[in-house]
Amino acid sequence: MDKQTMFVFLINVSHLIHCCRGSLYRLLHRPNAQLDEKRRMRMALDVAKGMNYLHSSHPVIVHRDLKSPNLLVDKNWVVKVSDFGLSRMKHHTFLSSKSTAGTPEWMAPEVLRNEPANEKCDVYSFGVILWELTTLRMPWKGMNPMQVVGAVGFQNRRLEIPDDVDPTVANIISDCWQTDPQLRPTFSQLMPRLRRLERLFVDRT
Repeated sequence: MDKQTMFVFLINVSHLIHCCRGSLYRLLHRPNAQLDEKRRMRMALDVAKGMNYLHSSHPVIVHRDLKSPNLLVDKNWVVKVSDFGLSRMKHHTFLSSKSTAGTPEWMAPEVLRNEPANEKCDVYSFGVILWELTTLRMPWKGMNPMQVVGAVGFQNRRLEIPDDVDPTVANIISDCWQTDPQLRPTFSQLMPRLRRLERLFVDRT
């Protein structure tokens, strides 16, 4: 077992032991889901913190399959990033893979097109997760995986952000979904924005 494999294996085992509420996907999309805005923004910040840790590693670890089913929630409602089965260490400017294994609903367009990608593909996926946390909807519901690949990867389509979404949240989501990966923010840039949002929602309650 190489060093990277051992690292992600230990993280996964640790998270599985301590996470008793199941996946974020299950919590968001179960019938009568009751998660207030404040808690959902805190969850988004948890994800950003976890991903910032991976992207700050040396070399950078790119998850490549970031999605709500791979986010585990512990008894204190803290979200942990899990399932590093597709992760790669970034030894050069870009990483590449001949496989687009993963779940298209959360994947960046460049990954769906099998193009070289860097850690900004995880930022795109985070935008989908933030959209889920905000709307409580399933991404691309009613479309099969191949339709999603065509829509996102080749038609440059994005999920619709409802008009009633807080403009600050909508801006973050849109920034994460920039077509040019280099225009997407880093997780270190996203964290202060999410902290301000969390405080905003606390003040509203």
